[in-house]
Amino acid sequence: MSFRPTAYVEDVSPGSGALPPRAHASSDAPSLSLNGSWRFRLSDTADAEDDSFAAEGYDAGDWAEVTVPGHWVLQGHGSPVYTNHLYPFPVDPPRVPTENPTGDHLRVFDLPADWPAGGGAVLRFDGVESCARVWLNGTELGDFKGSRLPHEFAVGPLLKPAGNVLAVRVHQWSAGSYLEDQDQWWLPGIFRDVTLLHRPADGVRDFFVHASYDHVSGTGTLRVDSDVPGRVTVPDLGVDVATGEPVTVPVEPWTAETPRLYDGVLATAGERVRLRIGFRTVAVADGLIKVNGRPVLFKGVNRHEWHPQRGRALDPETMREDVLLMKRHNINAVRTSHYPPHPAFLDLCDEYGLWVIDECDLETHGFTEQGWRDNPVDDDRWTPALLDRAARMVERDKNHPSVVIWSLGNEAGTGRGLTAMAEWIHGRDPSRPVHYEGDPDCRDTDLYSRMYASHAEVERIGRGLDGGPRRRRALPFILCEYAHAMGNGPGGLADYQRLFERHDRLQGGFVWEWIDHGIAHPELGYAYGGDFGEELHDGNFVCDGLLFPDRRPSPGLIEYQKVIEPVVLTGDGTAGTVRVANGYDFADLSALAFSWSYEVEGEPVDSGTLSVPALAPGESAEVKLPAVPAGAPAGEAHWTVRARLAADTPWAPRDHVVAWGQIPASARPVPHVAATARPAAGDGVLTLGPAEFDARTGAPRTICGVPVTGLRLDVWRATTDNDDGAAWQSDLRFGLLWRELGLHRMRHRLDAVEPGEDALTVRTRVAPAARELGLSTVYRWTSDGDRLRLTVSTVPDGDWTVPLPRLGIRFGLPAADRVRWYGGGPGEAYPDTRTAARIGRWQSTVDELQTPYVRPQENGARIDVRWAELGGLRIEGDPAFFLTARRWTTEQLDAAAHRTDLVPGPTVWVNLDHGQHGIGSQSCGPAPLPRYHLRAEPAEFSFVFSPTDNGSPTSL
Repeated sequence: MSFRPTAYVEDVSPGSGALPPRAHASSDAPSLSLNGSWRFRLSDTADAEDDSFAAEGYDAGDWAEVTVPGHWVLQGHGSPVYTNHLYPFPVDPPRVPTENPTGDHLRVFDLPADWPAGGGAVLRFDGVESCARVWLNGTELGDFKGSRLPHEFAVGPLLKPAGNVLAVRVHQWSAGSYLEDQDQWWLPGIFRDVTLLHRPADGVRDFFVHASYDHVSGTGTLRVDSDVPGRVTVPDLGVDVATGEPVTVPVEPWTAETPRLYDGVLATAGERVRLRIGFRTVAVADGLIKVNGRPVLFKGVNRHEWHPQRGRALDPETMREDVLLMKRHNINAVRTSHYPPHPAFLDLCDEYGLWVIDECDLETHGFTEQGWRDNPVDDDRWTPALLDRAARMVERDKNHPSVVIWSLGNEAGTGRGLTAMAEWIHGRDPSRPVHYEGDPDCRDTDLYSRMYASHAEVERIGRGLDGGPRRRRALPFILCEYAHAMGNGPGGLADYQRLFERHDRLQGGFVWEWIDHGIAHPELGYAYGGDFGEELHDGNFVCDGLLFPDRRPSPGLIEYQKVIEPVVLTGDGTAGTVRVANGYDFADLSALAFSWSYEVEGEPVDSGTLSVPALAPGESAEVKLPAVPAGAPAGEAHWTVRARLAADTPWAPRDHVVAWGQIPASARPVPHVAATARPAAGDGVLTLGPAEFDARTGAPRTICGVPVTGLRLDVWRATTDNDDGAAWQSDLRFGLLWRELGLHRMRHRLDAVEPGEDALTVRTRVAPAARELGLSTVYRWTSDGDRLRLTVSTVPDGDWTVPLPRLGIRFGLPAADRVRWYGGGPGEAYPDTRTAARIGRWQSTVDELQTPYVRPQENGARIDVRWAELGGLRIEGDPAFFLTARRWTTEQLDAAAHRTDLVPGPTVWVNLDHGQHGIGSQSCGPAPLPRYHLRAEPAEFSFVFSPTDNGSPTSL
């Protein structure tokens, strides 16, 4: 028995024995997938077991089994760990702990009967975290680091027809872990494909497709360089040329909006390689990122790879689902944060059309805790590893037309290693610009990039008032991360988008991020940091996506879809026109069909088609709407105009709504109740019209025959992740300030109950304990005998220096299941997340009103509600209000850590809010803009209560 020292684990080099990187390709050469069930043994330390398991004939019959691709910690062996940027081990580069979970993997396989006898073979690993050592049939092949990058080994002479033994030792921690501190779960294992590739004699090892486009002449120039001479054919273009020989032909260009691919073949004496060619040219010119001569506006997302059961081990169906969801929600760009994705994902981006910033597998964020001291990117010993990572990304992905920008990595400080990477990439592929956000001087980059800059700062950059080095001021600008989509939010998306569209230099941004990284859990629903007993973790900061873990769109994604829609529809209802503006960068509007609908009080009255010219990108036109339908009823009216797909596309069916706009046509009549009924006292009860009140407190007991409990002013909401903010932020963290002020424990003092000639007036003061400030609040009840009107007046007392979370009334109903309302919908909306709220008539169950954020928080408000029906009551607002209804109290929601903590009770708690504080993005980005603050100032608002038609709890 012999032990191998772990020197290779802590070696800063990328490893030994692996072949040079090359392009990912599909060819007619045979291949054998080695995915599936592998034998597995877990050890506590890197030295705990000898390497005899790699020998032929080793009996692993008593080992466990794991699925490859996969992570062993998600298959019952150990536990996952989540940190944002703190290393979960002592920072002592390049050393790692002796307690280093190590997984030994064994796979015995036979070659197919038709496996060719001649030629060689390559064993390919597409992704292993974090360090692997490999043997085949007892012979060591080598070791490697670079978790999300491919590594290949020549194995031809070692193969035999049957009983091949592939052994892989995987260490959770290695020197490479210092380069992979990427705000995600630490999940060791062989999590991408393992494949045996036959390499025929005279087969292609590497090739580079150069396919540029000249927008002036409408021609493309193709040249395919190959290490082995051959011929390139593209039947649709009549191309048949030798490798290395350029040819220029008329082509349709590739763009994310028009992803035209040409099928071709690179043929050598030994192999035929499939080519998917997209002609396009990327350049930074005139201070702008241009594709095919035109500036582009990125409407993007950051995408970590994630599946709630399988972690980063994604299957093709999940990757396709991601791309289709992006396309259907108007997203046109992806930053592959913070590593190159599975190669199949880029194939899908080529096919369906997405701009891609391909990011290197590099982040050293944890070194910020020590002022970047010992940062590997500024240490020459690590530069070979950095260059290896850059090369493995570029060589693998260089033939994808969707990849328009290379990124050096993320949050790795600055240093000589990054400069070396940028110089190598510029030299190898000058056809694409280089990105890196952490380079404030833009010394190594071709564009200026920031993350989480405020709206004000972004505007200054757009206007060229940001200062900084001269080189930086001449470059285009993107927000590589913005609008942190954690929990309820992000807010302010529409305000950012208006800035992007107003200033040419601002070429868009990438929302952080695509999907919540919740891990499916039998007791908790979805687990996040700390749920596995981690001694160091960052809680639910890992759940910050536009999709819930099961890939259901969040309200944030619906809002983003509306904000970035490529056709803008606005209008003037009195003039009877709609303005149609084409926001595409390349496509005209010929693929869209337009329709109108005329709605009164949310009910469609008439509809039809709308003739819109095939406007070119950037063009707009005024289009006449039809006359108001004859016989349309009186009431508040809207025109709703929609742009739909006129035919099926690869990413969505015909009639998919790409954009919509709503144009007011007539105003809403204000609800009115004549104060004719008089309060009547008797037996401890005050009666006013259809309501009974407690004579002592003035609190309503029943309204329109429906029992009502606890009706009073409410200013508290279960704080959102964005309310609470991030610990490192210096601006106002509203959730913390609200709690310090005591707004979560307001007390209600009764000052007077005053029955009058035509009203019942109740005077109160609402204030937190231990504070002088408060809200003087008056409830005034009037009735016409059938309906009941409540007018609430509030006046702040004292020095209110922070806004309120909410302002409205809360009460409980004993029975309510179905809810109908006329107002904004169908989903939740808040002051700065309201763009996607369309005025109409909507219906839902109380349970369906809840938004299932992984960590429970304020959610589910419907905005601009004119009236709502639930629990036997019809409620009209003056002005329109926010509606929330749930089967638990705000306090119970506030205390919950997971959705499973929320237990429905017998009472439905209803909030009718005059105002809500904005949402913002302060879980990592900026707070809500001041115009979305709910200031403590005098306010008055009213609600009219009446019975629903049948006088019973609403049923639909």
